[in-house]
Amino acid sequence: MVKDIIHDPIFLGIKSAEATADDLAVAADLLDTLAANSDRCVGMAANMIGVSKRIIVFDNCGKYMTMFNPQIVKKEKPYDAEEGCLSLSGTRKTKRFGKIKVKFQNEKMQTRMQVFEGWTAEIIQHEVDHCDGILI
Repeated sequence: MVKDIIHDPIFLGIKSAEATADDLAVAADLLDTLAANSDRCVGMAANMIGVSKRIIVFDNCGKYMTMFNPQIVKKEKPYDAEEGCLSLSGTRKTKRFGKIKVKFQNEKMQTRMQVFEGWTAEIIQHEVDHCDGILI
């Protein structure tokens, strides 16, 4: 189900709780909401639809991917970026990394580790910041 986008910086600034298998419906709503906003958004975190759980969805080279409890465990190739956000107006400068290694759980709550580079890595970093209550 497509959900409304949250714009409240106080709510968005709260660190999200760990996700569990009980949160699969939240991930489905998050994917629906991302697809509905695909003309202006490439990734979302659950707090952007009002659920303070560590779930992100994003465009991974043309295919949507879901991560539960993502943690960036390695960062390489720092660079300066300027990003916008569906929840906030305008753009902001931030530091990102061109290559990251992410530990996460898939929809079956199995732990996975994967390396991402370039634009996909930047999207993931932005969404993990949302999970950590960091507004960009």
